[in-house]
Amino acid sequence: MEAKITPAEIMRYFRSEQDAMLAFLQEIVRMESPTTDKAAVDRLGRFLEAELTALGATVKRYPQQEVGDHLIAEWGEGEEQYLILCHIDTVWPIGSPAQNPIRVEDGRAYGPAIFDMKAGVTIALYALKGLRALGVTPPRRVVLLFNTDEEIGSPTSRPLIEEEARKSAYALCLEPPIPPQGALKTFRKGVGRFDLKITGRAAHSGADHDKGISAIQELAHQILKLHSLTDYEKGTTVNVGVVGGGTRPNVVAEQAWAEIDLRVSTMEEGERLTREILSLQPVTPGTRVEVTGGLNRPPMERTPTIVQLFQQAQAIGAELGLSLVEAGTGGGSDGQFAAALGVPTLDGLGCPGDGGHAVTEHILVQHLPERAALLASLLLKLP
Repeated sequence: MEAKITPAEIMRYFRSEQDAMLAFLQEIVRMESPTTDKAAVDRLGRFLEAELTALGATVKRYPQQEVGDHLIAEWGEGEEQYLILCHIDTVWPIGSPAQNPIRVEDGRAYGPAIFDMKAGVTIALYALKGLRALGVTPPRRVVLLFNTDEEIGSPTSRPLIEEEARKSAYALCLEPPIPPQGALKTFRKGVGRFDLKITGRAAHSGADHDKGISAIQELAHQILKLHSLTDYEKGTTVNVGVVGGGTRPNVVAEQAWAEIDLRVSTMEEGERLTREILSLQPVTPGTRVEVTGGLNRPPMERTPTIVQLFQQAQAIGAELGLSLVEAGTGGGSDGQFAAALGVPTLDGLGCPGDGGHAVTEHILVQHLPERAALLASLLLKLP
């Protein structure tokens, strides 16, 4: 039904909840949840499941063998749905608060994964709590998807994300915004991952050097070729980030390998570069080159539909006294899967801050209730 509440009342309510939001956020930051520790991630998942159930949501768990179980919660009513995307896994190993202690200093709250993206998880839950407390109901049901493998590319959760996205009027991703202005994200680069393996012929580097065929020499040729594919004007970067090969200094290397990262701004460019990388040919006679991989996240292109959604959010934010701006990034998120299906998607709706994946990771506390008010208002007012 139509909301019967003013933007000022919404903001006033959420500002009154700032201390409670911060306490909740610090509590889930203490529940460390690295992607690779299923037991730890599942502990956080069970905690959030209980919180969502207490808010009146119906929660379904999707068991996984190697990563934490994914959660999908449905809240409210309506034939159509909003999709809220959050991940609860992190890049931080157990014990990380020793490096970045959970604390508040000068209006900044610090802690591992507080910015990316446990603040977003907090905002999602408190938006529902606020709507319930204020006695207003969105015109569509709200579906919240909490996945547990985003930091490794969402290999097991992607089908769930795409299934729910296809049923959704809008997808709202609670990843952190872009510093320093807290910009919402209207485009993201697509991400590709490739493995390069080179085989040559081993030989004694002193007695039989001429009988060897160096895989490392060939790797050097391939690295130069790959890096030449970078085109900043197109927004394309190719990076050979990890390499290895050989066995000993006095042996001509029989094996060499590399891990390759690709970032592209459009799907067309992604498909072109994928073809080029997968079709690499040897330069050094007698070597064999094998490449596997592909795009694991499609680009989130800044389409007219996404621009329109941002402008709607900007107008709703202005009613709350917020000045919202847009930007893009080379990093990946689950919002890209929804956007690639043509679903109007807005990303970066988490809490402003900085230092994601770094020991300086933090949020700006005063923005925590503001972003909860924004999300609640989007759920109420998006057409």
